[in-house]
Amino acid sequence: MDILKHNREAWNRLVQEEDRWTIPVPAEKIAQARAGEWSLGLTPTKRVPRNWFPEELSGVKILCLASGGGQQGPTLSAAGADVTVYDNSPQQLGQDQLVAEREGLSLKTVQGDMADLGVFADASFDLIFHPCSNCFAENILPVWREAFRVLRPGGTLLAGICNPVRFIFDEAAQDQRAELVVRHKIPYADMTHLSPEELDKVLKTQPLAFGHTLEDQLGGQMAAGFHLVELLEDRWGEDDLISRYLDTFLMTRALKPEH
Repeated sequence: MDILKHNREAWNRLVQEEDRWTIPVPAEKIAQARAGEWSLGLTPTKRVPRNWFPEELSGVKILCLASGGGQQGPTLSAAGADVTVYDNSPQQLGQDQLVAEREGLSLKTVQGDMADLGVFADASFDLIFHPCSNCFAENILPVWREAFRVLRPGGTLLAGICNPVRFIFDEAAQDQRAELVVRHKIPYADMTHLSPEELDKVLKTQPLAFGHTLEDQLGGQMAAGFHLVELLEDRWGEDDLISRYLDTFLMTRALKPEH
């Protein structure tokens, strides 16, 4: 199966269905960002600390990696950054273009695979903003390597990560009986861990998902050359059964060494 193609088409559908991650930022948020009042999330509920960003964004070259949907990119552009949004879904990129045209923002959009940034030269960006989206990539080690390559020395990678513990439980038991029943081994993949009936449902309604090990998520960043300097945890929300017991998302700040 062409996973990249399937996930592209799935996210295109989610835009039409107005999924929460596809809703363009409203005009008032852009106005606030222009006035210096803004915040962003790499994970579902917690805001990224402002001191993880440069104090002044004017002229800072930012790559919003697998970050379409008309939310993060336009906000950073309104705050003064030179923003490029890179995403697999043209419909998601269309949401960024919509906000840019509506608000008169200078914003570039590029369609492509998060694991292949070959359209960008080495050291093209000062900062990469990569929300919780690599759970839709089959292999994330190339994502970290490419992020390292296109960042300038001293640049910053801000990444959202899904803890693989989210993938070990039986989804039906959670939804139907509010029970946490351990079922799957990690690393996880919809294509290999679900029954044919379950997989068929996913293929009709959702992007294919992958539960990557923390070794690949955190160790992969360091193996690519990054220095991991800060980490925070987050949860899906209080109505999420797993989140009653454990925060299952991470946000990381990593630096590319100057030399």
